[in-house]
Formats: sequence, C-alpha cells, structure tokens
Amino acid sequence: MNIFEAIILGIVQGLTEFLPISSSAHLRVASELLGIGDAGSAFTAITQLGTEAAVVVFFRRDIVRIIKHWALALVGKLPRNDADAKMGWWIILGSLPIVVCGLLFEDLIDSTLRSLWFVGLTLIGFGLLLGWADRVSSKQRQLNDLNARDGVLYGLAQALALIPGVSRSGGTITAGLLMGYSREAAARYSFLLAIPAVIGSGGYKLVKSFTAAETVYPVPTLVATVVAFLVAIAIIKWFMHFITTRSFLPFVIYRIVLGTVLLMAVATGLLEPNSAANATALSASSAGLVAPHLAVWGGML
Repeated sequence: MNIFEAIILGIVQGLTEFLPISSSAHLRVASELLGIGDAGSAFTAITQLGTEAAVVVFFRRDIVRIIKHWALALVGKLPRNDADAKMGWWIILGSLPIVVCGLLFEDLIDSTLRSLWFVGLTLIGFGLLLGWADRVSSKQRQLNDLNARDGVLYGLAQALALIPGVSRSGGTITAGLLMGYSREAAARYSFLLAIPAVIGSGGYKLVKSFTAAETVYPVPTLVATVVAFLVAIAIIKWFMHFITTRSFLPFVIYRIVLGTVLLMAVATGLLEPNSAANATALSASSAGLVAPHLAVWGGML
C-alpha cells in the first residue's frame, strides 16, 4: 500500500463510517478496486480511530458532561437518576455485547465474513431492514427515554456491525428506530455508543498488529487515519443536519444498488470474493457457508 492508496482509503473511511452504508464494506471493495487486495481488519480498526476522534471532537461537550455527571453520581454527589449519569451507564452497558462477540468470533470476522459474497448480501439485507424500520417507527422517543433494556438492544445491534456490510451506525440506528426513537436521537446515541467499542477495537488491533502475521503498513495506515479524521468531522455535521429533515431512503437505495452490483461483479469474476490472505482460511468453509445464503436469497428475489 502506498501513500496515494492510503489517502483514498482514508477518504472512503471518513465518508462512510457514520453513514448507514458500512465503512468496512466500502474499505473492502475499495481495496480490491485499487488492486491491493483486502486491506485487512487491523487496517480497518486502526483507521476507525481517526473517525472516532472526529466523534469525540464533535460531541466533546456531551462527552465531558456525561463523564462528569456519571463520576459524580458514582460517588454520591449527584442523584443516580441524573439523565447524563444514566447515559454513562447505558453506554457502558451497550458496549458489552460487541466486546464479547468480538473476542468470541474474531477469527470468523477476520476471515470468512470478509468475503465479498457476505458483504454484498449484508448490504442489501440490512439496507432493506433500515428502510422498513424508518417507515414503521413512531419516532417519538428521545434520549431521556433510554433505559437498560434499550441500551442492551442497541448494544446487540452494534455487535452485528462486526460483520462487514452491516454498518455500525446503520445497525444501531435501525434498532433505535424499531424501538420508537427519533432519527436524531437514534443517531446521536449510536455515535456516542461507538466511542468505547471503536477505541477498544482499534487499540486492540494496533497492539496485536505488532506480533500478528497480518501485514500492517505503519506510515500509510497513519496517513489514512488522519485523512479519515478530517473527512469524518465534515460528514458528522452534514449527517446530523440531514436526518432532521430527510428520511434514510437515499441510503437504503444506495445499499441495495451497491450490494447488487457487488454480487454481480463477484459472480461474473470481475472481483475476487476472497483476498489472497484469506483464501486458505476460506477454502474449507466457503462452499458450506456461501451456498446456503445464496439459495435463501435466491428464493426471496
């Protein structure tokens, strides 16, 4: 990977991380189109640190207030039912599912689920789910209505984003809409909830990259991370304004079109479904895993 390719991937990461279209799917596809194969889950996780830094900057007042009130309530200097103190607990609670699932299914996530077959299918499937949720949601609930049950459900939805193509923001926003939250409330909590998960995942992958067999290019990865940060700040501001007046329909259509084009490109041999790095790990499992999914989707179309 050279610097130019790193800049392109950084732009892709920054553009797509907070839109419900799956940044990991776009990085996976962009890497193939650039001819560098799968950039790898470590590259994805580390560059996400850049986009998450953008969240910290954008929501810095909310974050400082939540941490302060949570700490004060913990030592009894604020009521335990303080709204920001409870938000701190709901973020902690909602972060647990992705930690557990990430550790339990790390090998599967880093190999089989990075197949472009799965990426295409999840882009379409979760795009349709987002569109349905946006259509049927009452959109009446706000963040002060959040409770422990909702925090766990948000967390489970975020854990699904470990699968490339699902989208971290798409999964959690979909869950929020299905629970009756407004678009803005669902998106705001989605971004706040992602902070511990992304920082933890990126830090873990960064440390692991020093000893793992997976190739990580230090300078290009750093460049991509910085570029992703700069692009993400602009995208967050635009997205939070967009959803106050518009539906998620443009993103739903985009996901379906992209997923369909991707599946066609893989089926016709224009793109290899598995990177060379993953070919060995996938050879034994792809026949048993991909065929049933194609059969199911083929019956639905």
